[in-house]
Amino acid sequence: MLIQNALIYDGITPVPYEGDISVRDGKLCQVGPRLTPADGEEVIDASGLRAYPGFVDAHSHLGLDNYGMGYEGHDYNEMGDMVAAQLRGIDSFNPQDKAIPMALAGGVTTVGTGPGSANVLGGTFLAVKTWGNCVDDMVIRAEVAMKCAFGENPKRCYREKGDSARMTTAAKLREILFKARDYLARKEAAGEDPLKRPAFDLKMEALIPVLKGQLPLKAHAHRADDICTAIRIAREFGVKMTLEHCTEGHLIPDIVARSGFPVAVGPTLTNASKIELVNKTFATPGVLARAGVQVSIITDAPVIPEQYLALCAGLAVKAGMDPFQALQAITINPARHLGIEDRVGSLEPGKDADILLTDADPMVSDTHIKAVILNGEQVL
Repeated sequence: MLIQNALIYDGITPVPYEGDISVRDGKLCQVGPRLTPADGEEVIDASGLRAYPGFVDAHSHLGLDNYGMGYEGHDYNEMGDMVAAQLRGIDSFNPQDKAIPMALAGGVTTVGTGPGSANVLGGTFLAVKTWGNCVDDMVIRAEVAMKCAFGENPKRCYREKGDSARMTTAAKLREILFKARDYLARKEAAGEDPLKRPAFDLKMEALIPVLKGQLPLKAHAHRADDICTAIRIAREFGVKMTLEHCTEGHLIPDIVARSGFPVAVGPTLTNASKIELVNKTFATPGVLARAGVQVSIITDAPVIPEQYLALCAGLAVKAGMDPFQALQAITINPARHLGIEDRVGSLEPGKDADILLTDADPMVSDTHIKAVILNGEQVL
């Protein structure tokens, strides 16, 4: 496939440029001016259209909270285990969720999706494409982060089961991390001797990649003090982390920036439905980006329907965010946030050929997506 004469917004170059995009075997082959089509190559004339990378949402529950199915479709929170590190979002993902084609029609070609925030530890997120019939064929990485949560949600969901204060949530997380660190030390000390190894524990095994820095904690934190607690615990254990929601991040931008942790902001296109959301504003992504933070904008779908991801970026621009930074917040930054920037997030040779063709700025509500190309195949 060769897309010709598009105005290219590649996700990494601030100024768009006119050019062509060559696709081979599902990958981006060349991006540049005046490319020559090969014999038999399909040519798409994109004159008057814009080309963007497929949008990426770093934090949703797409495929785990099934559209139109009510409580019976909710497969994203385990309500019987406060500390459930052993769970894997991939095992709840339903490719037949009717919200997935809606997301694709909105230009979202990749999502990070997984457990909710009821639990202190909820299990792992996956990164997955929004096209296919079996998750094993759609997945980019089966595990991209270990979900943990601070603030109101664990308190509310486990108030009668031993967690009724923020300090309790923090203590529960510390306890399991201390246990996992001890388990790992004993396992490594035992070497190849099975008689010296600790008794197998699936929760502990699930946390070993976190302790080794191979998997970040994905920390649900809205309020400023919860953000600081998340940063404090990550530093205590020397683990990687991403800050999710970060609703009051604009109140402490210097602290967030000094932490060095990536941030995923949202869902903002909603009512302040609980106390920790009272300071919610679309200004937050721009404030944090100007402070030097790597910012992604998220829907937390189904809280905001996935297809409105670009609209959320547009509302951030309206609230003062630089337009190029807003584009990066739904393309390359969430790809980096999920650790899959080698595959998606920008129009660069070697990456998956996930391309959108639009008639105008997709962050504006009256823009139309004219084509969605995923893995080199035009699917819409």
